[in-house]
Amino acid sequence: MHRIFTTPVADVWPAYVAKVERKGRTVAELRAVTTWLTGFDDAALDAHLAAGTTFADFFDDARLNPDVHLVTGVVCGVRVEDVEDPLMRRIRYLDKLVDELARGKALERVLRS
Repeated sequence: MHRIFTTPVADVWPAYVAKVERKGRTVAELRAVTTWLTGFDDAALDAHLAAGTTFADFFDDARLNPDVHLVTGVVCGVRVEDVEDPLMRRIRYLDKLVDELARGKALERVLRS
């Protein structure tokens, strides 16, 4: 089992926030991306962050967006669509969406709408 599976999402969330804010994006946009991917509203996301939910439990509770298959490309040197482990692929989807947001891609395009 990979260590990230048992890592609380709340431990990584500040890095996501810092990454997007450093590039002039907002926490609201980061939340929109996370909501699109997981189906969590702000209250559910806040509850997971406050509870210290692990990535494994976070994605167990998520209802992935039906268009998640449209999230493709490379993040951290790994092609997202080639990741075999389902949980790792979901984590990479989130990483990819955060990366696209930070790179200045329009929110509508990040959300595949």
